[in-house]
Amino acid sequence: MTTTTPEPPPLGPEADVRPQSLTDRVQHLLHAQATLGPAAVLLLTVLAFALISPNFLQPANLSLILQQTAVIGTLALGQTLIILTAGIDLSVGSIMVLCSIIMGRLSADLGVPAPVALLVGLASGMACGLFNGFLVTRVKLPPFIVTLGSLNIFFALNLWISRSETIRGADMGDLLLWTGRVVTIGGTRVTYGSILMLVIVAVLAYALHRTQWGRHVYATGDDREAARLAGIRVNRVLLSVYAVAGLVYAVGAWMLIGRIASASPQAGVMDNLDSITAVVLGGTSLFGGRGMIIGTVMGALIVGVCRNGLSLAGVDVLWQNFAVGVLVILAVSLDQWIRKVRR
Repeated sequence: MTTTTPEPPPLGPEADVRPQSLTDRVQHLLHAQATLGPAAVLLLTVLAFALISPNFLQPANLSLILQQTAVIGTLALGQTLIILTAGIDLSVGSIMVLCSIIMGRLSADLGVPAPVALLVGLASGMACGLFNGFLVTRVKLPPFIVTLGSLNIFFALNLWISRSETIRGADMGDLLLWTGRVVTIGGTRVTYGSILMLVIVAVLAYALHRTQWGRHVYATGDDREAARLAGIRVNRVLLSVYAVAGLVYAVGAWMLIGRIASASPQAGVMDNLDSITAVVLGGTSLFGGRGMIIGTVMGALIVGVCRNGLSLAGVDVLWQNFAVGVLVILAVSLDQWIRKVRR
């Protein structure tokens, strides 16, 4: 009689093959498609507020949301670049306001032609970004500490240059107010600033996903030491990221002038928090190496829709901030859960 010896259990990856639960499938899907979560949240938020308030989907209100989102969304685009490298920038609001004051002072008080004032403002934003990047890459200071310190430096310079006075838009050149002008599209009034934000989205999305620079940005954020060993000049990549982010913040300053028709030393100083909120809600990981520009746009829209919808519902600003804070905590928790996906 022949005895058959049972085969030993597999020792390789097949040893732990188990049918995936629905939770596992959702986790893998969200890990593979980083923008799926923000898109679903944005859709549900819009539907919820459309049911709560009949005026929410009116063209005038949609126009208001787009105008409010343009500035925060632009700042969030620059913030995305830095967070992709596992950094953080707390000085975005201060850089934006400083650049707006420089543009306004040059044009209104010194009589500098608006195109020149705009170029100087853009260069100032890039210089601020390079200052942060230099301290991070050369002095080897943590991005959180660097930008926390520069936040106060740029804010003090802003008050010194402006003398704590608001510069009227009527005293500036027309070009500096151009981003606040509107065009009607499908019954909705859209500012040129909103269109400019979409142009920046297209440029940055192409740069991140179709160029070597973009691949190096993701590699640096995912594992800096591995990127260095692979031949990537990590410090140069980081410095370029901070410079580009500073330039984007300066464009946000141009939008801010058009939005409020003035250059105020107090406007938008704390927008750094909303920019981080938009990036996190958009699915970009605070640990770097994962995220997409289009997700940041969705995150900015989520913030704008929530604030606008809660305002229409008569909710106090205090509780609007409370709701946004809850969204941030949930988004970070979701990011942590997605990063634990079993491969």
